[in-house]
Amino acid sequence: MKIGAQFYTIRDFCKTKEDLYESLKKVANIGYTTVQLSGVCQYDPAEMKRELDRLGLKCVLTHTSPDRIQNDTLQVAADHTALGCDNVGLGGFDYSSEGGENKVPLFIETYTEPCKILKSEGKYFMYHNHAAEFKKVGNKTVMELMAEGMPKELMGFTVDTYWVQVGGADPADYIERLSGRVPVIHLKDCAYGQKMAVIGEGNINFDRVFKAAEASGTKYMMVEQDDCNGEDPFECLRRSYEYLKACGFN
Repeated sequence: MKIGAQFYTIRDFCKTKEDLYESLKKVANIGYTTVQLSGVCQYDPAEMKRELDRLGLKCVLTHTSPDRIQNDTLQVAADHTALGCDNVGLGGFDYSSEGGENKVPLFIETYTEPCKILKSEGKYFMYHNHAAEFKKVGNKTVMELMAEGMPKELMGFTVDTYWVQVGGADPADYIERLSGRVPVIHLKDCAYGQKMAVIGEGNINFDRVFKAAEASGTKYMMVEQDDCNGEDPFECLRRSYEYLKACGFN
């Protein structure tokens, strides 16, 4: 499994093309070889691919706007082909509002056809969870209902270890449950008080996460820290990288 940097971590340093390219260089210098482009400024996919190649980086996942996925699906697929990226990510769905847990049928209705189009173009739709997906509808979580309602050949899950834990579930367990549909996961540690932390500086049992991910077919583990608690996010990415490198990953 390869480790990578989720650029949402450094989104404040990616608001212009010049800053984005400089951030790519900094991430490559840390040692990362894969990235997820999310929360960054607009860019030309083919131009971005050339810059990634120059730095020895590969984009393995994006977060793409819901409107584009739903209404400009073929162009989304074409852009990802130009970028050299096979996975089209959705950052979330409105399950956190009151009664949001009952919106699973709406999600399935909304995204089934775009998922089919993406698949026909050689792309895989990936859903990123937060904590709300672990609310129960009867005796099942929203995540379980989503997995049952959308076949694995159409939709995968970018399991986010922090948000699974905050949702009251076990990250390794959910990666195992979703085996075969977790090509990319998010590594994010959870410290006391639900504080987002550098990998290895919180309380998530990552040894179990790594074993579950490997057994479930995960190819890429992306480091993401939405909130760096006032620290330099590049330094947080560096410490996470050093921890993961010590665990045998690169």
